[in-house]
Amino acid sequence: MIETLNGMVETVNYHGNTKLKFYHNNEYENYPAHWHTPAEIIMPIKNGYKAECGGQTYDIREGDIFFICPGTIHSLTAPTEGERIIFQVGASSLREIKDVDTILSLLSPAILITPEAYPGIYDTIHDIILEIQDEYFRDSFFSESYIYSKFLMMLSLIGQNYTNTADQLSSNVSRQQEYTDKFLSICDYISNHCTENLTLEQVAEQAGFSKFYFTRLFKQFTNISFYKYLNQKRIAMAENLLIDEKNSITDVALGCGFSSLSAFIRMFKIVKGCTPTEYRKMQHEC
Repeated sequence: MIETLNGMVETVNYHGNTKLKFYHNNEYENYPAHWHTPAEIIMPIKNGYKAECGGQTYDIREGDIFFICPGTIHSLTAPTEGERIIFQVGASSLREIKDVDTILSLLSPAILITPEAYPGIYDTIHDIILEIQDEYFRDSFFSESYIYSKFLMMLSLIGQNYTNTADQLSSNVSRQQEYTDKFLSICDYISNHCTENLTLEQVAEQAGFSKFYFTRLFKQFTNISFYKYLNQKRIAMAENLLIDEKNSITDVALGCGFSSLSAFIRMFKIVKGCTPTEYRKMQHEC
């Protein structure tokens, strides 16, 4: 249920003074391509659901858990009859935690958690969502902190599972943990230096790999290319700066590592589906 949609931007009407919204959706309506600042978790409890996200189609079955990262453009197709849990949680403040920012970057744009693909964590995450539901509707003192603690637990489980899977980067068991630690460190380095003139060659050399080997391993670890990952970090930084109207679009572009205003506008529109100016206007209308 989208209550407020301005172009492609959904304004989420949170519960009270929190950054949380939890509800049961039984609408038959399809939702066009849109995005919002909170993360979103969808879990069908009657019939399935279909989502388009990041150029990929996801068939979400009854009981599956679909996690959409903040700021991700997605569209949803509902069956003629069905019901699903939808949980939206503002995660911007949590991204100050290094691990949270890294996990969200690795999972971007979305992850579909099924019993078959994630047998080690599916049941626990399923139970966490139901615990969040109970606490949300109980609406007691400290409910918000309890819910955020559960959400962080969920992210930690997904992140740990991801790094365990990423250990398959090398068939040499003794090097698996070394590779995982190295690429987590590389992701952290890119986050901290994304405003600089980083190149694939420089980061590959710092990691101790040839450019071609690094390109393959980085794509295998993050599921996206080095430059796409770098641009996602730059655009995420630009989103925060654009909110303050004292920052000119040109200053934001150059301050976030783009070589020119035109390059920034082009990349911003690719990632967000709107221009920086349109984004700023929508944020102040929300």
